[in-house]
Parts: sequence; structure tokens; C-alpha cells
Amino acid sequence: MFDSLSDRLDLAFKSLTGERKITEINIAESVKEIRRALVAADVNYAIAKQFTERIKEKALGAENVLKAVKPGQLMVKIVQDELTELMGGQSAGINLSGDPTVVLVAGLQGSGKTTFSGKLAHFLKTKRKKKPLLVACDVYRPAAIDQLTVLGEQINVPVFSQPENKNPVQIALSSISHAKDHGFDVVIVDTAGRLAIDKEMMTEISNLKESLSPNETLFVVDSMTGQDAVNTAKSFNDKLNFDGVVLTKMDGDTRGGAALSIKYTVGKPIKFVSMGEQMETLDVFHPERMSQRILGMGDIVSLVEKAQENFDEEEAKRLEKKIRKNKFDFNDFLSQIKQIRRMGDMKSLVSMIPGIGKQLKDVDFDDNALNKVESIIFSMTPDERAKPELLNMSRKKRLALGCGQDLTQINLFIKQFDQMKKMMNKMSKMQGMAGAGAGMAGNMRRKGFRRR
Repeated sequence: MFDSLSDRLDLAFKSLTGERKITEINIAESVKEIRRALVAADVNYAIAKQFTERIKEKALGAENVLKAVKPGQLMVKIVQDELTELMGGQSAGINLSGDPTVVLVAGLQGSGKTTFSGKLAHFLKTKRKKKPLLVACDVYRPAAIDQLTVLGEQINVPVFSQPENKNPVQIALSSISHAKDHGFDVVIVDTAGRLAIDKEMMTEISNLKESLSPNETLFVVDSMTGQDAVNTAKSFNDKLNFDGVVLTKMDGDTRGGAALSIKYTVGKPIKFVSMGEQMETLDVFHPERMSQRILGMGDIVSLVEKAQENFDEEEAKRLEKKIRKNKFDFNDFLSQIKQIRRMGDMKSLVSMIPGIGKQLKDVDFDDNALNKVESIIFSMTPDERAKPELLNMSRKKRLALGCGQDLTQINLFIKQFDQMKKMMNKMSKMQGMAGAGAGMAGNMRRKGFRRR
């Protein structure tokens, strides 16, 4: 995400390297490169032009004020502030008023709307301690109700549906009555995907909003469609007047144009960003943090928040005691893997670490490596998981057959596990590091316990 934009902005800032002060000449060259970077990221040229004109004005205005600041550093700060403002300035929370709160989810066909509905239910249940109800109002797409039902089962959230009823308004109104009768405090209405040019479907979503009077109407956009996503959002907003935008597939090959310019064009905030298919991969959108990540500054605040949300304090204390006694076993390692999975993919996590993300952007993080680790551990007996020292050569050969991997991979994994145990034990004694296991598990995930 944003890798190409980040690289191009780096080039723009490097044009000021070695310059002793801001001048109209060196700023003009840097601003030109910034504009090119934005256009290449699929930002509308008019928006990019206005954006860079403000940067130029601020940079020249600071010429005689901040003489102690190097031109390159000054430009980075100005661009960061302007990017933050362009994307909305501050994060916009979701409106959870109402009894129950009604959230209407709209979007184009294939935008990831149904998956987002499931993620939002999981988010509200786990992070806001709400009791959500998912409502299946897509009466057109084959298996749409089944898809939402499967997602609901994954996160243990009920799904309200009336398969024989083909009237979305009636279904939605019935779901609200059902929610009131059964104590649900949030109703998430998943609607049919539609095209902006489809008058009948656009009328239907308008009727849904008018009938439900939702507390939140969220428009889901596939960020990989770039500027087209911005134009579509504008068309929908003219008809629907939604409250906020959700950008999906942010982990794909996206140039970032939608995230950068949708607030400017539509006048509505981005409220959530979604990456991947896992139900945990939904984040509140923070413009300032996103601008920092674009500029390679990382996002340590979000990283800490993810760790706090996904790592159990009591479990960490238990592991610390075992690590100090050098008793960390394969059962403990499995527990750490589960917690890492809940945080998201490793490349996304690494990108949040200041100064590290850019250095490792070309490293191939093999997220499937954890599957291989788990398959080895699941092939062990309970005694072997609890007592790693039992793994002699005959047991290793049995493991290789059980998990479908060769003996070399088994030996390499066990060797790395032993090294990890020693390092964690040493670190815990030196620093009292309760969560050392998570970091080391992540290291093994990046390496994929394979020879390079």
C-alpha cells in the first residue's frame, strides 16, 4: 500500500538534500516532483495542483522563519500536514446512538461490502462491547445470505434473514423489531451491490435509508479502483448523502488515489479501512497516522494499539514465568502464533515500525510459513509439545511423514525454536520482557524457517 507514492515522494525530498536554505527555485523542483507523485498515485490532477500550490506557499512562507531547519526536513513536515488535512484532518468515529443503532451498508458490486459488514460486527462486538445483529438484505445475489451467515458463524454474531421475502425494506424493518425484542443494540444492514447507473437499485437503497433513518450510512469502496472509486462515491453521495466511506482491499496493489482524495471530492470522511479477508483486519482510519506511513515514518501508535487489543495480559505473565525458567514449549508457541494472526499480516505490521518499513518493503514475508509451523506442531504428540527435548531422530522422521515436509525442514525448525528459547530466556533476564515470544515468533514467520 502506497509503496510507489512513498518512493516518489522520497525522490522529491532528495532534490533538497544539500541545500542550505529554501529558495523559490529549489522548492519549485521539489513541488513538481510531488505533483507527479500524486498524479501517478491516481489523484486527480486539479487536486494535486491545488495541493502542491499550498505546499509551495507554506514552504516559501517559512523561508525566513525557520532558518535552523533543513529544507528537506521542512518539506517533509509541510507535506505531512497537508496530506493529513487532505485525508480529513482527524479520525471520524462511528455514530452509535440510537436504540438500537442502525448502520446501513451500501456499495458497488464486488466492493467487499458483505465482508465489511461481518468485520464491522466483529469490531463492534470485540472493541466496543456491543451486541450486533447482521441483517441480510441482498435479495438478488445468489448465496448472498449464505455468505453473510458463514461470516456470522465465524464471529459468533446472529444473522437475521427472510429468504422467502424479496422486499429489502420489509426485511430491514422486521430486523429492527427483532433486535428490540432480543436485546441487540446494533443492527448492521447489508444491502445488495449496485451500479451507480442502475436507477432501480439506487431508488431501492434510497428507500431503505428513508424507511430506516439509520444512525450511520456507510459507503464501501474498493480502493484498488483508484480515481474511479472517488467518482463513484460522488455519484452515490449525490443520491444517498451517506455519512462516511469505508476503503476495502487496502492490502492490494493500490496506488492510494482514493484514500488521498475522496474526502476532498465527496466531503465525507473515511471512517474505516479494511485489509485482507480475516475478520480482525478492520481499522479506524486516522489521517495523521496514514500520512506518517506514506512518508515512511511508521505508525507506532497503531502498532501498540493492535498489540494491546490482541495480547492477553494474563497470558503474557504466564509466558514470562515459563520463559524465565526456560520452560517455553510448543504449546506456548502455538498460543503466540494465534495472537500474531489476530494482529494481521506481517508486512503490514512491519510497515508500522518507524525506520524499518521502508528498509524491508522488498522482503518477501511468507504468511503461509506459520501454516507450516502449525502443521509440524500439530503432528506432535501431547508429550512432545510439552517437552521439546523428547524429539529424537526417530520422532523427527515421524513428524516429517505426518506433516508432509522433509526432515531438513523439521530439523531447521527445531533448531530455530531452540535458538529462540535461549534468546527469549536471555532477554527476559536482562529486560523482563513479558512478550518476547511474540516478537520471535514474528521473526520465524518472516524467515519462513527456510534456507534462503
